[in-house]
Formats: sequence, structure tokens, C-alpha cells
Amino acid sequence: MSSLILQGVSYHYNDTQVLHDLDLTVGKDEIVCLLGASGCGKTTTLKAIAGLIETSQGRIFIDGKLVSDESSFISPEHRNIGMMFQDYALFPHLTVANNIAFGLSSMDKAQKQQRVDEMLKLVHLIGCADRFPHQLSGGQQQRVAIARALAYRPSLLLLDEPFSNIDTQVRFELIADIRRIIKTSQVSAVFVTHSKEEAFAFSDTLAIMHRGKIAQQGSPEQLFSMPSSKEVAQFLGQGIYLSAEVLTATEYSTPFGLVKSYIAHEHTAKAGEIYVRPHQIELVSDNIHNEQSERATILSSRFIGSAYVYTVVIAEQEIEVAAQYGQSFDKNEQVIIKIKPHTVNFFES
Repeated sequence: MSSLILQGVSYHYNDTQVLHDLDLTVGKDEIVCLLGASGCGKTTTLKAIAGLIETSQGRIFIDGKLVSDESSFISPEHRNIGMMFQDYALFPHLTVANNIAFGLSSMDKAQKQQRVDEMLKLVHLIGCADRFPHQLSGGQQQRVAIARALAYRPSLLLLDEPFSNIDTQVRFELIADIRRIIKTSQVSAVFVTHSKEEAFAFSDTLAIMHRGKIAQQGSPEQLFSMPSSKEVAQFLGQGIYLSAEVLTATEYSTPFGLVKSYIAHEHTAKAGEIYVRPHQIELVSDNIHNEQSERATILSSRFIGSAYVYTVVIAEQEIEVAAQYGQSFDKNEQVIIKIKPHTVNFFES
């Protein structure tokens, strides 16, 4: 059974349509990330799930229970959800233990203590029960917030930009730790971020949002290698478009030569564009004077320790490409472009 289902959900704010006929499914014990540019409706979707706003149409189910449609609405406190915000929202005057126990009003003292002890062990904060939030690091405060959100065993956990205030050096260690905690607790989660790196590291499934709808939902690997639209392809990574003609199910003709795909595709149209990412491009010195090869121009370079990264102009588009070890090029130098075999993203004209 799915933990969360949104069917045809729409929401208007004043005269602006923020969500439009949105569908989303979150499986049992699955972590789904809502990812998209600012203003695409990520946080509004989270608020609709939480019951912080009432949608104008559509239905929302949590653990098979209808919590919102056009004729009924269940308030947030009765949806059995846990929430975690980017500012943690810890009570500064309460100890770690009392912050975790805050939502356990239905338990007696002994049950509360047992649950708090369980959560402190789960989030690796044994020994910190009597500390106050200001005495903790940002990562420790984060773990207190997740412990409080999970303490009363919610059906669903909602996380809104939870890692944005964490120092970059420890962020991905904390992401791995919070993911472990959620998986150990066997709870489904919906996570909102604008960071592709956080989304790839934290989620089981990505749901890319565009103009108030889910543009595509699937595993990070699936969406990165086989985006269903230009919007998804562009959002998940820098690249350039090259005009292309379909020759076979795995071969495409481009101004930069034949491009081969690892995966066969069936196309109804022969003409279109392929989306090429930097790691799929190879720079070759123009010392063979092949008049049939298209050139690109080196604009600038920067050293990253293991290699040089060059900004090049390809088909009137700028892109940064890492050179192979030992390669070096000069500014304004003309180079030959080779497109490596890869899973080709072809979009019909």
C-alpha cells in the first residue's frame, strides 16, 4: 500500500495557479524528493500534504485514509505526520530530552522516558539529554529535530530544505546519517530541496516539478540518463543541444559526427536535438586538419587539481569540459569535438 497519494491536486493563491492537476505517489518506506526551480510549487505541495493549506481540487490520501478533497478536510494534527524544517524549530528553553518528548502527550512518564531513550540512541545523542539547543552543533540540532519528528511514530515524514543551514563540509555526512535514521525507523518521507546533489544523496525517488506539476518521477539514475523532457534534462545537469538526425535506433548524425547510444530508442520523427552533458564530450587537439570535423573555440580555463576545465563554445553554446589528463589548450585555440557513446537523450523537433 502507498503511504501517500495525491490525485489531481490544484491550488490557487489569489489569481495565481501554484499547483495544477498534480499527481504524486510515495510508496511504503520510500523517500521521495520534490526537486525543482524556485517557484515551481515544491513547498506548496508539502504544505498541502501537511494540511497547512486547503487545495482547490483533487484528493490526498495518507496511509489509505482520505485527508483532503473538495468536500472534506482533516486538520494537520490529525494526519499523523512528522515535520522537519530548515531552522529545526527546536524550543530553546527545553532540554534535548524535553524537545524530543514534546509531542508524546498521550504517553505516561515511563513510556515517554523509554521512547526518548530509544530516539537518543537512534540519532547517536546518548549523553546529550540534558543539554539545551544552543549547546549543540548544527548537526546535533538537526538530529534532535529528526528525533522529535519521529518520536511519536508518524505515518509520513515531511522535510522542508532540512540541510540548507548545515556547513558544506559536514552536510553529506549528515545526509547519510539522517537517511539511515529514516530507513531504520521504516517511515515514508517527502523531502523538498533545490539542490540536485542533496536530492541524489538522500532520496530513493525523484519527482521533478515544473510549473506546478510533476514533470517526471523515477530513480535518480533513471531521470538523469533518460529525462522525459528538456526541462528535466536541463534541471538535472548542465549541457548543450546539438541538432541531430536519427539514423538507427542507436545512431544519430550530428554536426560533430556520428553519436552512438548505449540504449536503443524508437522515434516517430527523424529530426530533432540531442542533449549532451560535459562528461560526454571529448576535446581533441586540432592537429590533424580534418576539414570535415566541426571545431569549437576555447574561451578560458581553470585548474581543478587533477586536470584543466575549459570553457568552450560549441554550436554557439558555452559549456565547461574537463580535459583528459595531460591535455592543455590555449585561449582562443580551435579544438575538435568528439561526442562519446552514451545513453542519448533525443528530443524531437
